[in-house]
Amino acid sequence: MRLLVIIAVLFSLAACTAPSREFRGLPAQRITVEGSVFDVRVRGERAEALRVNTQYAPRFGPIRARAGRAMALVSGCEVKEVLGDQALALGVLDCD
Repeated sequence: MRLLVIIAVLFSLAACTAPSREFRGLPAQRITVEGSVFDVRVRGERAEALRVNTQYAPRFGPIRARAGRAMALVSGCEVKEVLGDQALALGVLDCD
């Protein structure tokens, strides 16, 4: 029984750092913006910023701005919109 609990915890932790389905299989670039660490993946005109560090009770407002900057730095594009939550942000890119 103890082994099953350990396995369940490990799987849940792995799921917390896994990219969404659309970005699965793409390489991530790790970037730090103002103390928040993100794994950023880009596919076409969309980007995903997965926050991988722990932070006490982060609000999405500051995290959204940091995730947007991380996406812009990795993609080289302007970020038009950022949606999501404190752990996973999706961005719409404007690449010329």
